[in-house]
Amino acid sequence: MFLKALQKQNPAFIEAAAQLMKSGKVLPDTYLIDIEQFRENARLIKIIADNNNIRLYAMTKQFGRNPILAKILTDELGYDGIVCVDFKEARHFQSLGIKIGHVGHLVQPPSSFIHSLINDIKPEVITVYSLEKARELSIAAVHAKHYQPILLKFYQEDDLTYSNQESGFLLRDLPKVFSTINNYPNLIIEGITHFPCFLFNSTTNKTEATHNLGTLQAAVEQALHLGYDIRQRNYPSGTSCETLPLIRQLGGSHGEPGHALTGTIPANQDGCQPEKIAMLYLTEVAHHFAGRSYCFGGGTYQRGMITGALALEPNNPHGRYIPLFDGDPDSIDYHVQLNGISPIGTPIVMAFRTQIFVTRSDVALVSGVAGGTPQIIGLFDSQGRTLQLQR
Repeated sequence: MFLKALQKQNPAFIEAAAQLMKSGKVLPDTYLIDIEQFRENARLIKIIADNNNIRLYAMTKQFGRNPILAKILTDELGYDGIVCVDFKEARHFQSLGIKIGHVGHLVQPPSSFIHSLINDIKPEVITVYSLEKARELSIAAVHAKHYQPILLKFYQEDDLTYSNQESGFLLRDLPKVFSTINNYPNLIIEGITHFPCFLFNSTTNKTEATHNLGTLQAAVEQALHLGYDIRQRNYPSGTSCETLPLIRQLGGSHGEPGHALTGTIPANQDGCQPEKIAMLYLTEVAHHFAGRSYCFGGGTYQRGMITGALALEPNNPHGRYIPLFDGDPDSIDYHVQLNGISPIGTPIVMAFRTQIFVTRSDVALVSGVAGGTPQIIGLFDSQGRTLQLQR
């Protein structure tokens, strides 16, 4: 999906990947992240957010909940915290002392974790979409003598939802929901959110507001009419240099950049966006079968939109394109199949839209890419835990 953008925006990264694999510094099934380019992308996004008076919670699941990258965002660049999409991510970053901004949007905190969440983590906001969970949070907040800000999520029947992520209060129930939760002690209704609020339109080649955002705006309007103060209007999905001015224009206060930090947003398929590609997937040809090259797998993602790969062969140092063989998506990705033959042991580079936290890949942070002196400064698993560097 992003090979052309990678070749256009960061060709030195391809050479760095080949160099690191040939030196034995990384193994197949490893995502490489160009840390300087990541930092530059994050800096550009923060500047535009500041210029539009938008606050940012950073989404890290896409690049493996990496603690070094998270600290760059929160400690160095001033992002307002990390978005933890589930309790395990919150537990991970809390153990490392990294600021947590938002918990609960895609996955609610489990009942037995709520005491720790309120008492120890104290995120800036927690999204809630059931009265039962709101009540649990209230009880824990009273016990901890803590006032916990929350966001509420509303939906309408014709809104866009992803499978296994469906959630929210019905918009028509908003008055009752606000009235009930407003009476729960030690909870502060800080604002309203929804997801996804923006999606890429392949016809117009622009990232545009979804119907969901209209639902969010209607919820805000109702709440204001009822006399509630809505301080946070969180518009997640597709937050980037392109969409931040749109968030402001449409009344938002917060965005949650994720893929934009590594340049892997759909709008950047042709390498036209300010954010440049800072992440690639590196593997190796393992064997051949039926005229195809089988590469070590473990890092693919069903919605990754992979079309092919670059084989970094000795006579093709910049990479020879080999199309993907579209195998059975229901099978375990022990291998990635390419529709052609490249010698066994050949480094293979791919660039696609991933979610590292659902893979079994390693993640290597690389410095010195632009200068031609790549060095691995840290090796991690897909959940952000430190691994031993290859010798």
